[in-house]
Parts: sequence; structure tokens; C-alpha cells
Amino acid sequence: MVREVDLAVIGGGPAGLAAAVEAKKHGVRDILILERESELGGILQQCIHTGFGLRIFGEELTGPEYAERFITQVKELNIDTRLNSMVIDISGDKIITYVNKKEGLVNLKAKAVVLAMGCRERPRGALNIPGTRPAGIYTAGTAQRFINIEGYMPGKEVVILGSGDIGLIMARRMTLEGAKVKMVCELMPYPGGLNRNIVQCLHDYSIPLRLSCTVVEIHGDKRLKGVTVANVDKNLKPIPETFEYVECDTLLLSVGLIPENELSKKAGIVIDPATAGPIVNESMETSVNGIFACGNVVHVHDLVDRVTEEAMLAGRSAARYILSGEDRKRAGNSDKVRAAGSGDNVLTAGMKGMARIVAGEGVRYVVPQVIRPGYSAENSEILFRVKDVYKNARISLICLGEEIYTSVRPKAVPGEMQSIKLTGNIIEKIKNMAESHNDVKIVVQVNSI
Repeated sequence: MVREVDLAVIGGGPAGLAAAVEAKKHGVRDILILERESELGGILQQCIHTGFGLRIFGEELTGPEYAERFITQVKELNIDTRLNSMVIDISGDKIITYVNKKEGLVNLKAKAVVLAMGCRERPRGALNIPGTRPAGIYTAGTAQRFINIEGYMPGKEVVILGSGDIGLIMARRMTLEGAKVKMVCELMPYPGGLNRNIVQCLHDYSIPLRLSCTVVEIHGDKRLKGVTVANVDKNLKPIPETFEYVECDTLLLSVGLIPENELSKKAGIVIDPATAGPIVNESMETSVNGIFACGNVVHVHDLVDRVTEEAMLAGRSAARYILSGEDRKRAGNSDKVRAAGSGDNVLTAGMKGMARIVAGEGVRYVVPQVIRPGYSAENSEILFRVKDVYKNARISLICLGEEIYTSVRPKAVPGEMQSIKLTGNIIEKIKNMAESHNDVKIVVQVNSI
């Protein structure tokens, strides 16, 4: 038998919780959250540091405190959950297959689905660092779980490769637990994390940050004994004369996050190569009607508050889709987004009334990639990341050769998300252009002035 629900949310982390709560508040009655772990909250449960909630709650919370706010709402709203439940398949017609010890193998038919699977860390295998394979090499998130959840200390003398936010936070955490963090090495000429984390986690503890530097070899037999680091040139190639041996027993990798989209691909959802996440429209709907996505499964965020805002939008959109009967009206509809090759070739199936958003000069990626002006609420946002460090950054939206938005910001860096609020005036301009042209392209670009 196939169980039926109005809305299925895959993932019980911050994105899934916020989407489910928002959908419930907007009238969806039958909601099921599927979570593979033994508790709700996702990665927040191991993030015991503060810094969460400033945008959403106007106060500073730890990760578990932030998660608890939404877990409490899920319980108060009587939203159904399945823990220790692994989703193993999802089809384009929104049939979900999951498995757990109590129910066995279950098929679930949903009117709408919200994908909120989050992301995973990039491991050593993706870096091709030469050397032996001793114990003592961890991703930063794994080390964080060992200390904060399991109660184990990964090591005493530490080198961290990569300056992502988790790596920066772990530099401070390891120091507070008595370890000596010898350095944080970053391949790029600029840091990858938030400036506040660089200040609070490195500068405040006198931990060196070496830019344009990487690990070129790993040494050790059963346990890590040391690493060789080197500066890199403008082509990111190691400079031989800069090789330096650093004694350590622990190497933490903070070298990027990868959105978890194996299920998305099974559903036939189009993936943007630039984000490694689904292409979405202004309502966070993917290329498959009625399947929405939010949070780090779409693109890697810098703040959990932004994840929550995006998830709330997905929850509201899913509620509108279900309650307005769009799930029936749009069955078999060709109103989808399809991709051919790179992000610049994302098309809207030649339909009027829609516009595609692409990354222009100085921009790595944009979200959403498609806008239907008739659905866009005033002050909805375009989120994007820049490719380099820009001072006095001039940010522009170009549509059909016309600059429809521009602003100047003191600084724009790759580690911090940038956003453009779509005012009613901008939406109206896009709508007029989209209604009179088949292929409207909005280019987001940035340069220094």
C-alpha cells in the first residue's frame, strides 16, 4: 500500500524544520518530516558555539538552542516525523520510498515535496594530497562531532587545511580544549569564511592564517606525524622553494561542502553545475512541478538564518501549490526549467512571462535561476557569491541591455553571501520585458570602481 500525505519534507535539519512549520502555519494539514538521524536538528546539534539567530530571533543562540526553537514548534503544531528513516528513492511524480526498522520499506505519495537534505563535507579523496594514510586526518565537521557530541579529542597538535567557517570555528574549539593549532592554510589568496569568524576564531587566539598556501604531502605510519606545506603561485601550483615540514598529529580538512542531491537526480531534477544544487525559481520550486528545495541542498549558505528564510519561502510556496490545487492543474504541464550545459544556457522552455538569471562578470553563481515576475513578492531576493575580493563593489542587474538595478558596496568577498532585494519597481520592469520577449536574461555582475 502507498500512504498519501499533503507534504513530505526530506530532512529534519534547520531547513526542513522551518519549511514544515511555515507550511503548517499556512494551512497544510498532513505533513511528514523524514529524518535519517535519531533526532531532529541536523548539524546544529553539534554546533555548540553562539552566533545563530540574530536575523530570525534578534538574539544570539547556540546551534542546539536555535534548533530547539523549531523542534518545539513542530511538536506544538503536531507535525508528524519519522526519525531513523532513510529515504532511498524519489520519483518525478512525487512517490517517496523510505526505510526504517519499525515500518520496513514504505512508499509515500505526496502532493508536494520539500527537499532539505543539506550538504556533506569534501573529503581528502577529493584533494589528491600525496603521502601515506595514517590516522589523524579528519574533516572539520567530523572533529566537531567527536568533541561536542562524542566527547573525544581528535589530537593535540593541529594543522587545518582550508579556511571555511567550520574550519575556523574548529581552530578556536581545539584551542579551547588545550590543543595547539599551528596554522590554518588556505589555497586561495583570500579567506573562505565569514570575517567575524576570522577575527573571533583566529585573531583572538593568535592562530596564523596562511593564504595562498596548501598541504602538499602527508607523513606518518599508523598516526600522522607531520605535513609538508607550501605557498602556491597565481596558477595555484606549489612553489618548490617554499616547502616546509610542520610537525603535527592531526590534520583537519575544511575544504568545501557539497550539496546532497543524489535523491534530486533520481527525481529527474535539473542540477546547476555552478551550485551543484537544483535550479529553482523565485518560489524555490525545482524543474519538477511540486518539488521544492531549500537550504544547503540548493547552495551552500554562510548563515543558518538565511537557510531558515529560504526554507520558510519554500514552505509557503508548497502550501500555495497544494491548497490552490496547482498539484492538479499543473500535472503534465511543460512549465519547467531545463538546462543544457552551463548555467548561461539555462532556458525557460521558450515561455513568455519568465526570466532566467545568470552569473555575469565577477559572479560565481546566482539563486534563484528563474523568476516568474507574477509570482515574485516585493523584497524577495537574488542571492549570489562573487569570485574574488572587491572593494567599492559596483553590483548591477542588466536585462535586455538595460541596467535595471545598481548599488555600490564597500566590500564584497567570496566567503559572504551577497543579496539584491527585488523591489516592486524592479519586478514590474522584469515582468514587462518577460511578457514581450521569449528569452529574457537577467545578468548579475560585479566590478570594482
